[in-house]
Amino acid sequence: MSTTTPTPEARHDAEQYALSTEQQQLVERVRVLADGPVAAGAAERDRTGDYPQDMFELLRDEGLLTLPFHERHGGQGAGILTSALVIEELTRACYNTSYLLMMTWQPLFAIAMAGNEQQQARFLPGLAAGDLRFSTANTEPDVGSDMANLQTRAERVPGGYRLTGTKVWAGNAPVSDYFVTFARTGEPGHRGLSSFVVPTDAPGVTLGERMNKIGGRAIPSCRVDFADVLVPESDRLGEEGRGFATAASTFTMLRPLVGARALGLGRAALEHAVAYSRERHAFGQPIGDFQGLSWMLADMKIGLEASRHLVYKSAAVLDAGTPPREAAPLIAMAKTFATDSTMKITVDALQVFGANGYSADYPLERFMREAKGLQIIEGTNQIQRNIVARDLMAS
Repeated sequence: MSTTTPTPEARHDAEQYALSTEQQQLVERVRVLADGPVAAGAAERDRTGDYPQDMFELLRDEGLLTLPFHERHGGQGAGILTSALVIEELTRACYNTSYLLMMTWQPLFAIAMAGNEQQQARFLPGLAAGDLRFSTANTEPDVGSDMANLQTRAERVPGGYRLTGTKVWAGNAPVSDYFVTFARTGEPGHRGLSSFVVPTDAPGVTLGERMNKIGGRAIPSCRVDFADVLVPESDRLGEEGRGFATAASTFTMLRPLVGARALGLGRAALEHAVAYSRERHAFGQPIGDFQGLSWMLADMKIGLEASRHLVYKSAAVLDAGTPPREAAPLIAMAKTFATDSTMKITVDALQVFGANGYSADYPLERFMREAKGLQIIEGTNQIQRNIVARDLMAS
């Protein structure tokens, strides 16, 4: 994550991204892992919903957790594009395994952008090493995408704040040590929000029952109640009233990675559909030889390749140092197009399998369930279209 402002020439060069030898070698290494132990347990992880501790340890031991962390925090200093390449390969094999990286990198971005040096030194090395785990508690029961209207409050008290409110869809919460959360410290609207780090075992924190999700089932999400939780002022991230900006920048940084997850899922669905179209025969020939079905496969490939270029470009622009706010319209386009395309790819791939696709004995129904979530997380695709439209009207 560069903190410098790139020249127009540098930003143009970023649009002409090309994968380095090192990136290609990393992709090949991760593909071996993905095709081996990661893929082997993918269906079972979805079926049982058990937290994949073995996959967390694999990612940690292979050094993949540390990719986007700064070197001073025990990381490799890799950019968003490199991280996206790894996410894509892992998601192709197992949605839940790549989810583990998202749960590690989401708090990283928030703390790296808003945290002071002491907070970064306190939390980020442990997060990179896999010794600490975080959840992000943002969504509320009556407030989803409209984050400016969050109702959880953080009232000023001597030495800090008293946090009171309820969050839902707190991913990773049951296995986490800390939350990054957002609460109202001031006036209504986005200027009245602040961000905090809160221990999951702090007095007054209660976790609800695990939510029954249709996808990403192995990474637990739950309700969180904050009842007069004392948060020291030293655990506020950034200036008071800057929480909305922290959240917006964090989500913008994450969206190319959501797009990369869509690429991985789309690839998996297309590969299965092509293989089945070659093997399955009807009326004396492979079903892939029928024009109606072959055009479906072609459209899947077209959508996938167009998505790839948008996603990679959006990641490269961030790596070139473009501020998240400036890059947001391009990133919104990439996230929307990639996840919408993959939703269609998974639905069409299931159709290629016919009645077999409707069976849980084949992975297509799982791909379709998982793809749906990508159209919702990190800002629904309707919100992404709002970002693009506002940029159009302002230009």
